Amino acid sequence: MSPVYLVGAGPGSADLLTLRAARVLQEAEVVLYDRLVSPEVLALVNPQAELIYVGKTKGEQDKQQQILQLLLSHARAGRKVVRLKGGDPMVFGRGAEEWLHLAQAGLPVELVPGLSSAVALPGLWGIPLTMRGLASGFAVISGQIQEGAAPNLAAYARVDTLVILMGVERRVELARALIRAGRPPQEPAAFIENGTTPSERLLLTDLQSIAQGRVEVQAPAVWVQGAVVGVHQRLRKTKEEYVAAI
Repeated sequence: MSPVYLVGAGPGSADLLTLRAARVLQEAEVVLYDRLVSPEVLALVNPQAELIYVGKTKGEQDKQQQILQLLLSHARAGRKVVRLKGGDPMVFGRGAEEWLHLAQAGLPVELVPGLSSAVALPGLWGIPLTMRGLASGFAVISGQIQEGAAPNLAAYARVDTLVILMGVERRVELARALIRAGRPPQEPAAFIENGTTPSERLLLTDLQSIAQGRVEVQAPAVWVQGAVVGVHQRLRKTKEEYVAAI
C-alpha cells in the first residue's frame, strides 16, 4: 500500500518546494490542499490527479473530521494520496494529528517537510531570527489556540525574537499582552503579508503602534517581534550603496 504523503508546500512560491515535494505532487492521484497553498504550487500537480480543496475559514474547525475521513477513504481505495499544506505540516499545520489518525487506522504515512513561513519569510527580507550579539534564540507561536483563546504570552516576553503566526486578527490584544508582560513598547516589529507571492508586502512598525491599533495589515502575514527587525534596514542600506557604486 502506498503511504499517505504529508507534504509541505512552503511559503508560497513554487521554486521554494523541495525536489521530493515536487516529485510526489507529479505522481499523486489525489491531493487534499489547504487555503494557503498557492496556484503556482498546484500547477505542479499531476494533471490527472483529483484536487480536493479542504481549506478552513473561521468557524470551520469541525471540517477536520471530514478531512480525516477523506484521507482514509482514498488511501484505502489504493490511490496515491497527498495531503498538501502551506509551510511545513508539523508547524501549526495539524500534520501530527493527521499522521496519528492515519497510523492508528493502520495506514503508512510519509512526511515531506516544507519551508515554514515562520523562518523563511523573515530571512528572505533580511530579518535574521538569530544574530550574534543581538538575538541568541527565537520562539514561534500561534496567535490563537484551541477554542479561540489567546496564548499565555508571559512565557515568551523575554525571548529575543518572537515570531507570531495567525496573529493578525488579534494583533492589538496580543501586543498589549506582550507589553504588560514586559516587552519594550518601542521594540521594532515587522509584518510580512502574502510572502513570496506577487502581492507580498513588508510593513515595518513597533510594538506600541500595534497595541494602539495604528497598524493596518491583512492576513495571512508573519509577525516578527524583536531587535532583529532593525537588521533589515541595515542590509537594505548596504544593498543600495552597493548598487549605487556599480
